[in-house]
Amino acid sequence: MDYRSAGVDIEAGQRFVQRLKGIVQTTYRPEVLGSLGSFAGLFAVPKGYHQPVLVAGADGVGTKLKIAQACNKHDTIGIDLVAMCVNDVLTCGAEPLFFLDYLAVGKLQPEQLVAVVQGIAFACREAGCALIGGETAEMPGVYAPEEYDVAGFCVGIVEQSQILDGSKVKIGDAVVGIASTGLHSNGFSLVRKVIAEKGYRWSDPFPLDPTYTLGEVCLTPTRIYVQPILALLRSQWDIHGLAHITGGGLPENLPRCLGQGQAIQLYANSWTVPPIFPWLAQEGQISPANMYQAFNMGIGMAVVIEPSQASALCDHLCQQNLPSWIIGEVVAGDGTVVF
Repeated sequence: MDYRSAGVDIEAGQRFVQRLKGIVQTTYRPEVLGSLGSFAGLFAVPKGYHQPVLVAGADGVGTKLKIAQACNKHDTIGIDLVAMCVNDVLTCGAEPLFFLDYLAVGKLQPEQLVAVVQGIAFACREAGCALIGGETAEMPGVYAPEEYDVAGFCVGIVEQSQILDGSKVKIGDAVVGIASTGLHSNGFSLVRKVIAEKGYRWSDPFPLDPTYTLGEVCLTPTRIYVQPILALLRSQWDIHGLAHITGGGLPENLPRCLGQGQAIQLYANSWTVPPIFPWLAQEGQISPANMYQAFNMGIGMAVVIEPSQASALCDHLCQQNLPSWIIGEVVAGDGTVVF
């Protein structure tokens, strides 16, 4: 017996890592020390901070992976992975610095995984963070040969005095919602249940826009908000809080950026809901409450801002192809969202 006969090909893994080196290096920032292949990634703390605070986040993409594998389309999953992590770190007011990934596979499929890592690298460049390391684990018996799972880890940095932790939010603040690109990376167990029980295939045309298949619509990658939001934080905008709308939707995620004794009143019909959401609701006979609990409903990031600046912020973001709306306001309450 040897390791290969047990289902793990060490030499193939080494060749795979060599293929990744050029991809990974395209994400490097000046603070990166060393190169891919060490036991750990090295990153120098950026200059210019007086009281730097490190901010860390970890996430995955859930069962959206099952759709990517069913469609044999793997170039966007890496974008989702990075987006879920960097958007979370961003909500503290932090700039993402570096990223690490973890890939677990049943059997190493180099072309499949190179596409995943290319997506990770693309998203890291878009977010301005460096991909400084990761791990690929071949795990026969845990995953089927064509299956894989991914997880990501991001570290960012923020000046201690500029941390967004709810303390700056005040009653009367406006809530500006920035559009999502669709489903992002949450609610896919429910999506897959609807598709399966209604007898659809991922290759079927999306009924509301037949130029796309259902698989293509569902695999639209998560929007990365890092660069436009960092630009706001570094300029004249009086931003008091940020919320990344992920699992649990608006009801669970908006209150996470509030202070004590505060709630959010949402304005009904104040933003454009992408067609995938009402279509899923109709096909699955899903109640509005369950839709809002499972999905972002068209809002990927929320900005709590001085109310006098809210309208101008929407105009500013729309000019950057980021559709935005005033979707609510901060009111007195107990950490809930009122529709």
